[in-house]
Amino acid sequence: MAINLTKGQKIDLTKENGDKLTNFCIGVNWGAIETKAFFGLSKNVQKIDLDLSCVLVDGNNTICDHLYSLLYRVEVLQQFGLPKGKLLTSDGAMKHTGDDLEGDTGGDDGIDNEIITVDLSRVNPNVSQIFFFLNNAGKEDFSQIPYAKIRMYEGTPTRVNAVFASYNVAAEPQYRGKQSIIMAKLYKRNGEWKFSAVGDPTEDTFLGQTIQRIVKSYL
Repeated sequence: MAINLTKGQKIDLTKENGDKLTNFCIGVNWGAIETKAFFGLSKNVQKIDLDLSCVLVDGNNTICDHLYSLLYRVEVLQQFGLPKGKLLTSDGAMKHTGDDLEGDTGGDDGIDNEIITVDLSRVNPNVSQIFFFLNNAGKEDFSQIPYAKIRMYEGTPTRVNAVFASYNVAAEPQYRGKQSIIMAKLYKRNGEWKFSAVGDPTEDTFLGQTIQRIVKSYL
């Protein structure tokens, strides 16, 4: 049975059969904004472009690798001292499926919009933490977006075999003005990987600001 996480909850990666979870997907799903029109007889659907990204941090609390959209402009990234986007980590252990520019426009379809595949057995041994976060490429905030969910599951980007854990963020007034969320992190403790549902919303309007925040406040 999948673990439904709450904000701040930490779990190890031990499956029900006692085996360790080492090869899995981190998927994020979110909904488009629907508003009623013509006295409730029809509806408008506003597509939402969220970006799932991650940064990998070594034992010296230095970012040593990253995955984020290829669509981020290099000249803007350079203002934050960041390299261009890429979809595969240097060690080949993690791969991003690429941008989803819309979200679920017909309600939750149960399929994750953006996914990062993870093989912990191949992650560079110097890596001690991996942060996963969402940035909104538009102007909406998370109080308007109906839901955002991150989950860990065994399978592939197109097939879910077994969900290990999930963490849900629903649209609530507390997210007004928040355009990014630091969703979760994988971290190594005594040589074993664990998972934490961070769930911290921020006012960051660009990925570079979120990465700076992670470096300043979470390392």
